[in-house]
Amino acid sequence: MSTSAQPPNNDGEMPLIEHLAELRTRLIRAMSSVLIVFLALVYFANIIYSFVSEPLRRFLPEGATMIATEVASPFLAPFKLTLIVSSLVAMPYILGQVWGFIAPGLYRHEKRFAVPLMASSIVLFYGGVAFAYYVVCPLVFGFFTSVSPEGVTVMTDINHYLDFVLTMFFAFGFAFEIPVATVLMVWAGLTTPDALSEKRAYVVLGCFVAGMLLTPPDVFSQTMLAVPMWFLFEVGIFFSRWLVRDKARQEQATDG
Repeated sequence: MSTSAQPPNNDGEMPLIEHLAELRTRLIRAMSSVLIVFLALVYFANIIYSFVSEPLRRFLPEGATMIATEVASPFLAPFKLTLIVSSLVAMPYILGQVWGFIAPGLYRHEKRFAVPLMASSIVLFYGGVAFAYYVVCPLVFGFFTSVSPEGVTVMTDINHYLDFVLTMFFAFGFAFEIPVATVLMVWAGLTTPDALSEKRAYVVLGCFVAGMLLTPPDVFSQTMLAVPMWFLFEVGIFFSRWLVRDKARQEQATDG
């Protein structure tokens, strides 16, 4: 067996207590990164909330504003949002700590596969959040405010709005991870690209069911989630076929 197929021996012999100490160090670094980013952003908490609420505020009737129905909402809502934004900003470093913990136990070819997969997962998640903010939210809020009954003024509570958009952001962020999940399943041998292609009709149905469950109860946001999920599934199949061909070439080179 070639040395490239063997994980480093020093990690295989590392005592459990050293693994736990290493895990604790990585966790402390990850939490510290979130805290550092949060401290840098908390001064701008209200500005961040204004930016996130802009897709709704642009459609509010003239003279209407968002409201706070609880005493602490003007403080807690921007505070909560800033903490979540800090976690998202620090996510590359957090995943770097995860990688630093698990990488020593991986084979060389597994590392070569995992690094681009981890990087693409970060980019896809951010892309899903951006898609929700710049495309989906304006369409949804524009529709909701346009169908408001006569005599009803749209004045949304800031906490309810935050819960709504965070649900949208995370739903689209995780939905955009479909290519990564597809490639991982093929790489692990759980399925094949051809088998996935044969189940395309069920996947399309599942995308619309997921859109119904993960988004607010309106056909616009459900469709805007389901269609990209279907497209990303096709992207996952494409890269899975490339992975299978690459693995076959490596096996042929090894046999040769």
